[in-house]
Order: sequence, then C-alpha cells, then structure tokens
Amino acid sequence: MSEFPPCPKCKCEYTYSDGVLMNCPECGHEWNPEEVAAAEAADQVRDANGNVLQDGDSVVVVKDLPVKGAPKPIKAGTKVKNIRLVDGDHNIDCKIDGFGSMALKSEFVKKA
Repeated sequence: MSEFPPCPKCKCEYTYSDGVLMNCPECGHEWNPEEVAAAEAADQVRDANGNVLQDGDSVVVVKDLPVKGAPKPIKAGTKVKNIRLVDGDHNIDCKIDGFGSMALKSEFVKKA
C-alpha cells in the first residue's frame, strides 16, 4: 500500500509523487493534492452558523420563509428532520409537516 492518496479520477491506489504533483500510473492523471483538498472543502454544505450539514441531519429554520402559493410562511423555529443534500441553488430537499416536500437554502437553517 502507498502512503499517497488514491487517484481522484480512477481511484487507483498506486499513485506516486514527482515533487509537487501526484501521478496515477493507470490513467495518467496528474493533480495537485492541495487543490483537491480545497475543492473538497468547497463542496461541503454549511448552515447559517457555518456547521457542515450531512444527509439525514435535523435542522431548524432561522427566519420566516414565505412559500409561493401557501397562505402562511414557514415559521422561524420549525424543525425539519432527515434532510437530503442536493446540488443547486436550493441545496436541501426535505419534508415539512403541514407543507409537504420543499427545497430550502442552507443559509436559512441551522443544525439542530
């Protein structure tokens, strides 16, 4: 086994370093391990307080959110269980009691 991380492209574990860059002998991919770590950190979804969110977490809405077509907004303090993270502007899919399926932005929730 190698002490180097696996290839981000093909997941080969026989990678090697040529000084600054890492190389994969199977697919020929070259990458900078610092850039890969920075990209992975940028992919994390964070709540209003900066906590990292994951699938299955419970969150609390931090401000009243108007819902198009609904007579009342989602009130601040509403607890949402078992969230699912998705790509896009509204990066949380969930079900809210009394409203049904919703897509929320992570900046309007905090981890419960």
